[in-house]
Amino acid sequence: MAYRRDYNNPQGDEFLEKQSKINAAGLINSTLERLWSECYNAMSQGNMVAWDRKLDAIWNILGGDVKEGGEEDSDMNKINLKLYQTGSLNHKKKGFEKPKDGENEVMALQYLLLNKKSLFLRRLQNKQGKGSAYISDDEDDFD
Repeated sequence: MAYRRDYNNPQGDEFLEKQSKINAAGLINSTLERLWSECYNAMSQGNMVAWDRKLDAIWNILGGDVKEGGEEDSDMNKINLKLYQTGSLNHKKKGFEKPKDGENEVMALQYLLLNKKSLFLRRLQNKQGKGSAYISDDEDDFD
């Protein structure tokens, strides 16, 4: 934390204003990128537990800018509720153990719900301006 002196303030050094040296936007974007990468790895390996946990970590970042009880919050809760109603995400088997009856259908539903959760969060990230950047017609192209 750095302190910025206001030379126009006649009250002296005792009224220095605190000002952060670090802009958290870059750190947040870096963290989101790492989490998305880990998400895709878990998805490709079929590790639904890790996939869901990474998505929850992304929600913790993006959800901070969402109104509690608002549309996005409600939509996320609905997805999570449907997902949790399917049961455990842990379907690891030992050796040549076969899936239980109906387990393949549950796994397929869980995969679809996790994919829906991923897309919802990616769209929310883009909507918040923390994802893909789009050029607007009313903006200059100067950096």
